[in-house]
Amino acid sequence: MEQQKLTNTKETLTFLSEKFPKCFILNGDVKPLKIGIFKDLASEFEETEIVSKRLLRMSLRHYTSSWKYLGAVKQGNARVNLNGEPGDKVEAEHAEHAAEQLKESKKRAAEKREQEKADKRKARNPKFKHSRTNASAPKSTNDKEVKAKTTSFKQRAAKPQAVKIEEQDLKPGLNVSVKVGKQPMPAVITEVGKDGIFVQLNSGMSVKVQHEQLRTLVKN
Repeated sequence: MEQQKLTNTKETLTFLSEKFPKCFILNGDVKPLKIGIFKDLASEFEETEIVSKRLLRMSLRHYTSSWKYLGAVKQGNARVNLNGEPGDKVEAEHAEHAAEQLKESKKRAAEKREQEKADKRKARNPKFKHSRTNASAPKSTNDKEVKAKTTSFKQRAAKPQAVKIEEQDLKPGLNVSVKVGKQPMPAVITEVGKDGIFVQLNSGMSVKVQHEQLRTLVKN
């Protein structure tokens, strides 16, 4: 049965591992490949249309960038040809380059895993979902703002208001608010005189003030 034309790297690598089992190893200890092995492969399939040179190059690049392969490219290890026969040994420069590629590849993979974990945590986080829901539902946010403003208005409305005291209402024992300095302070009238009113502050201090400085607190 005639072999169908290969269409992707997975099919191509499987085909190469079956045709050259001592060279291309998908399961087991990988061996460094001979430098210039692409030319050997291109020559091998020159008279067939089973695989294009482009796909052959892509598959070879995929194979030699795997962690197992990069880990096998160590100084002193023998490179193999298509028949698995050992040849030149890996030089220090090539070993260092492979080690650096392996390090970078693992780093990128680790960063990708961390990003995927972060995305999953965000997806599971109720606060994250809640914020997304609120972002897509401005009406709900407006309702909250209205509620907050209403509550604030009610609180202000329930707060007692300071109003001016009429002279005829001034009498000892009346709780008042007296402005001493910048801030009004609670006090109790102790004596009402012709030239001023004496009040006792909560601190126990007695001071003399004028009618205009006094206010009484009245609930709305």
